[in-house]
Amino acid sequence: MARNTVLSTRVLLVCAAIGVATGILGGIAGLVTPIVLSVPGLAIVYGLVLGAHVLPGIIAQEVLRLPLVAVLTHVLAALVASAFAPIWTTRFLGTALLFGAIQEGVAALTRYRAWGAWRFFISAAVIGVLVAVVVFFAAHLSAYPLWAQIAYLALSVCGPVAWTAIGLSVGASLRRAGVARQIVRR
Repeated sequence: MARNTVLSTRVLLVCAAIGVATGILGGIAGLVTPIVLSVPGLAIVYGLVLGAHVLPGIIAQEVLRLPLVAVLTHVLAALVASAFAPIWTTRFLGTALLFGAIQEGVAALTRYRAWGAWRFFISAAVIGVLVAVVVFFAAHLSAYPLWAQIAYLALSVCGPVAWTAIGLSVGASLRRAGVARQIVRR
């Protein structure tokens, strides 16, 4: 007799579809990253660009509400994004694992039972703060005027939060369309 697993073929296919769609967006974000970072004064919006990478896990978790779907979908999206910007492959994969782990970690803290929007926004805020701190030092934003540093920090935290709101909307629409129908939850 066949054993039911959390990652059934149906779940894997849904994760793959979400990964491809969000991977294309991630690839575009990867292509504009050098422009954003090289144009003086534009680096402060990098948090908004990088925030797009929260989408795979948010949409997958909102649609499927199962363990491991955030990490799996993030990795698939990173592989698709790498086709657009191969130079960023290791960063795409690292970001996918980090963001997916944070999203899975927050879901695991609620034992995969709480799926309110608040839970998704907690992971978005954690990711936003992490992005803000890391990129602040990596992009040498300390050389910018104080107003630009403050704007950067605010946009870096707001970027993942805004993309999370978009992801929740997309995920809810997919659920209403029946994408998650017939998926067994444990």
